[in-house]
Amino acid sequence: MPNLWDAITPPADNAVVVPGDTLPAVFWNAAERRAGQVWMREKKLGIWRSWTWAQSAEAVDEIAHGLVALGFAPGERASILANTVVEWVLADLAVLSAGGVSSGIYPTDAASQVQFLCDDSKSVLLFVEDDEQLDKALEVRERIPSLRKIVVFDMEGLHDLQDDGVISLAALRELGRAHRQRTPGAVKARVEALRTGDLAILVYTSGTTGKPKGAMHTHATLVAAMRGYQQTVAQFEDDERMCFLPLCHIAERMGGEYFAMYTGSKLNFVENPDTVPENVREIAPTVFTAVPRVWEKFYSAVTIAVGEASRLQQLAYGWSLKAGMQVADLVLAGRPVPAVLKLKFRVARWLALDNVRKLIGIHRARLCVTGAAPISPDLVRWYCALGVPMLEVWGMTETAGLATYTPADRIRPGCIGVAAPWNEVRIDAATGEILVRGPNVFAGYLNLPEKTAEAIDAEGWLHTGDVGTVDAEGFFRITDRMKDIIITAGGKNVTPSEWENELKFSPYITDAVVIGDKRAFLTVLIMIDQENVEKFAQDHDVPFSNYASLTRAPEVRSLIQREIDKVNAKFARVEQVKKFHLIESQLTAEDEELTPTMKLKRKLVQQKYAPQIEAMYQA
Repeated sequence: MPNLWDAITPPADNAVVVPGDTLPAVFWNAAERRAGQVWMREKKLGIWRSWTWAQSAEAVDEIAHGLVALGFAPGERASILANTVVEWVLADLAVLSAGGVSSGIYPTDAASQVQFLCDDSKSVLLFVEDDEQLDKALEVRERIPSLRKIVVFDMEGLHDLQDDGVISLAALRELGRAHRQRTPGAVKARVEALRTGDLAILVYTSGTTGKPKGAMHTHATLVAAMRGYQQTVAQFEDDERMCFLPLCHIAERMGGEYFAMYTGSKLNFVENPDTVPENVREIAPTVFTAVPRVWEKFYSAVTIAVGEASRLQQLAYGWSLKAGMQVADLVLAGRPVPAVLKLKFRVARWLALDNVRKLIGIHRARLCVTGAAPISPDLVRWYCALGVPMLEVWGMTETAGLATYTPADRIRPGCIGVAAPWNEVRIDAATGEILVRGPNVFAGYLNLPEKTAEAIDAEGWLHTGDVGTVDAEGFFRITDRMKDIIITAGGKNVTPSEWENELKFSPYITDAVVIGDKRAFLTVLIMIDQENVEKFAQDHDVPFSNYASLTRAPEVRSLIQREIDKVNAKFARVEQVKKFHLIESQLTAEDEELTPTMKLKRKLVQQKYAPQIEAMYQA
């Protein structure tokens, strides 16, 4: 799309960027090649600190030797309980370099979940970030028989701790240095002894329908996917990335840590999840991957900012966005853009659109990537109108990340793209389910052979649970999850995700769950965007004392009703939502209703809010 956006680097061919058939082999080859270059940056106490490849390799080597000194054997498992920080990456690569298996735990998980995950994986070591995470580990330590040692990244507030079962990361590195002096080739020997079929990582599913399942990925599956990514969303050593999604999620683990390790793109770590908007403006990534929730928040912030701007600024934005949409629509349709419209678009960028990009922090972005959940097609068009290609990818934990991707020159809002070059994707003729087969498909679920057999059939096809269609050009579209399709009392099939995506395009709505299976009509549970709705209330003198009172305010309910009416107008009468309920609790990642990527868990929400749902149908 060079006639619309700045030059997009085409996907690289399938040439190997860095040799190595296992993850540690790739890391050590990359570190040797790029020794003096910066790989990671982190902001602490307001100051950015850089980690060169040589410094990263030194830390990984020391930690790995320390693990060996502690008796960590090849094939044993270690878990990491921490936010997205540099130490997470160092610990992960050290465990792999010591021949072990690495498993991540979400920092928002409760102590009971930490116990289950460590016990299920038979972890002998547990890395924790700080005193808060250590408290969880200590609470359940006696109920994890396999656990031998806990390693703490940040010892602030723990200097007086006396516990033989706990060691600081600094002390582990010191232990590793001493071990390396005695046996300098120990870690190298373990890296060389690894085989491609060896288990590398465990990635636990969110467990919305029961206990979390540990998806097993070998070095072969991860390396195949990692190399394949370069053929779809290519990155290079001069690219700047932002690392902020949970590293125990497959998206950041593969698309962030391992892909950056392979390509040499720089990983910039945000200070904490709350500083993402500020940090992205500082970092100005050239390639930006995020979940729809993040893209929706950026759009909402711009919408609110425009609403507060002067009349002249609003007119400038409106005119510029209209020009951007005109150009985007032509390019998305594969039609040429007239010279006059190209000139108009340049003016629009100078007048307003470039400022919007700077406000978000995507003014240097070659492309933006969205995945992990469905996104509104209108939102994709909006980013394209700003002059930034928005590429939707699709995949899952079991496919080592993306299995389909959107070519930058063939963006189709509402589609998840075409099959990635390294795997096959097809639609099951009988059920409409999307199936995937390829070297990136996982080895199965840990300790659950029956679940593995359900997921992967005799011909090697992974049953994803997503229902979709494919057109003549190979573009796939997801219609819904098989288990989420609603069949109303009148026999009408409704795909709730389509309705929900439209609703989430509103700056006042963060998430929604449509209800209506075996019901006479559709209703919806809504989670409001606290910041934007509070701003609305303040601007319109709506009194409220807390979050719950905000959701009960008649003016707020009228606001949400207007947003629902806009979406209802796009659907047939039988598919329209008749009533809604605003969730009165301010939900965070710590709440059970939300997944770690901040999506409402449909089944759990329907169970927890059953009385409110029944009230909508009885009223």
